[in-house]
Amino acid sequence: MIDREEEYFKGRGAQIQSGNRFLAHRIVAEHVEGIDEPLLLSPKTEVRIEHPKSIVNPITSPDIGLSFSLNPYQGCEHGCIYCYSRNSHEYYGYSAGIDFETKLMAKPDAPRLLEAKLLSKSWKVTPISLSGNTDCYQPLEKKMEITRGLLKVFAKYRHPVGIITKNSLILRDLDILQDLASQNLVQVYISITTLEEDLRRAMEPRTASAAKRLSTLEALAKAGVPVAVMNAPIIPGLNHHEIPQIIKAAADHGASGAGMTVVRLNGKLEEIFSDWLQKNFPDRFQKVMHQIAELHGGKVQDNEFGRRMKGEGVLAESIRQLFRHSRKKYFQDKSMPEYNLKVFRKGGNLSLDF
Repeated sequence: MIDREEEYFKGRGAQIQSGNRFLAHRIVAEHVEGIDEPLLLSPKTEVRIEHPKSIVNPITSPDIGLSFSLNPYQGCEHGCIYCYSRNSHEYYGYSAGIDFETKLMAKPDAPRLLEAKLLSKSWKVTPISLSGNTDCYQPLEKKMEITRGLLKVFAKYRHPVGIITKNSLILRDLDILQDLASQNLVQVYISITTLEEDLRRAMEPRTASAAKRLSTLEALAKAGVPVAVMNAPIIPGLNHHEIPQIIKAAADHGASGAGMTVVRLNGKLEEIFSDWLQKNFPDRFQKVMHQIAELHGGKVQDNEFGRRMKGEGVLAESIRQLFRHSRKKYFQDKSMPEYNLKVFRKGGNLSLDF
């Protein structure tokens, strides 16, 4: 890894303000006197309050097991350089680069909208994922507590919910999670991409360390909350060799299951990730980009269902075999419990109608 230059955005994943495909103009630091540079080199986090009309979104991808997702926030301060959700920020007039990490949107009405959805006559109980497009426990949650409010609604109506996060803040809500777990109404996935701290700090700059995530996983397991590890995304040439160590560490800390996906660089993510990789690992740049393309039919961008999250070809198969072997070795007698769909009650805590 190269030494940071002064202009490197410390504490941020993206190092460029990528263009927006929906906008005709783009902000750049090209003034002859450089008057724009202080603004562009000192990105600060801004939060905007959003008031959507609905909050539960159908998942149309056949690659994802759940049918619905819920995002209490848009954008994510964690700054993970590989995050596929970056592209969605363009729909709000922002960039998938630095804007995704610094121009955040919060939805404080989310608990009320979720309750209205669960009470609607057309709703049929099915697990809802927190989240699909952000981390519901990113740093902003500590102040706003929108995710905690959502969990209270899920508990009130005994409705199943899935959670994926990188943040130890989830332990704040252990009381509600234990209540949900008592009837198999919750599954938690802790995402661990690498155990190497130097790589983690560069690739996921504002996330909890791997050690902290493992201790979080252990605390959830000891509290009786079903928890698994999500080893994702696998990036050949950067972290693919860590699969056995990550799976073993998760199993040793009480995980009951493991999942994985491979990296894909759709939309502006190709530009953002390439720039980051060149600045941090110039010696590996060609190899890593070539191997990512090898996973996806020769291109780093991939929209083909079935292949985009698993990859295909010799390299993809070797990664899958390494993962399957590791999971079989360390999770042979472990499994996540199925969601309980039988205790949902539309009347909430005051209803005796199960």
